[in-house]
Amino acid sequence: MATKLLTQQDYGRRIARAIALIAADPARNPGLEALAAAAAFSPYHFHRIYREITGETPADTLHRERLSHAAGLLVRGGQPVAAVARACGYGSAAAFTRAFRTAYGIPPAAYRDSGGIGLRLPIRPHEETTLFPIEIRQEAPLRLATLPHRGAYTAIGSTFDRLIAWAAARRLLGAQTRFIALYHDDPSSVAAKDLRSEAGLTVPEGVEGSEGVTIRDLPASRFAVLLFQGPYAELERAYTWLYRDWLPSSGEEPADEPVREEYLNDCRSLPPSEWLTAVMLPLRPRTAA
Repeated sequence: MATKLLTQQDYGRRIARAIALIAADPARNPGLEALAAAAAFSPYHFHRIYREITGETPADTLHRERLSHAAGLLVRGGQPVAAVARACGYGSAAAFTRAFRTAYGIPPAAYRDSGGIGLRLPIRPHEETTLFPIEIRQEAPLRLATLPHRGAYTAIGSTFDRLIAWAAARRLLGAQTRFIALYHDDPSSVAAKDLRSEAGLTVPEGVEGSEGVTIRDLPASRFAVLLFQGPYAELERAYTWLYRDWLPSSGEEPADEPVREEYLNDCRSLPPSEWLTAVMLPLRPRTAA
């Protein structure tokens, strides 16, 4: 039994290397030989092993990485569609448009021009103070397995893929697993390459970290929770409203903890317009009057 577990863990570690190769440059397709070599598996068996551990094919992973990167470029930079297509590895603007429309339900030019498909922000500060409903709630302590991510927050998906491969090899994934990211910096103040975050998932007692994964015990905390529906690339508009409009008028003080995001449904099986994210701003405890 111990030998079998060690073999599963070794497979997870090797598949994580292939995932990292895909994520290193979504514009490039590493190809079967390169991916299999990174994972030290025979090309004859690599695809089956990858699919069993990750739940998807390498092509699926590459497709998600490319479209996530493209959505970020479109919603933030306003670049021409052809330039985004080239930057994300598509052979033509037409091929990119077809892929993007299929996933996002809207052509990339329309997505760029409308600023995305999630909820709109008011044009002027304080124009609308109830744009997003806020729930103040107490969270119980959590034990997370976390993997550090350095760089653009929109690229943390590949770090989650590696963490999920690590957890799957240890049979730690189940219906009750929660997927939570911790964000340490303001992307408007810190260069993208220097942004610090952590991909995390809940684990039971007794699990030990390895291969760069750290076990973190998060204390019970009080949060302002904002539920956002839409692509992850558009989450910054929720943060803008939360910090610009809600927090100054709330009577609350932020606590000395990083912001959390909890991903509430499966981005692999649902269109981006249906992705649900809980943005969790830590608050100081209320003091008695």
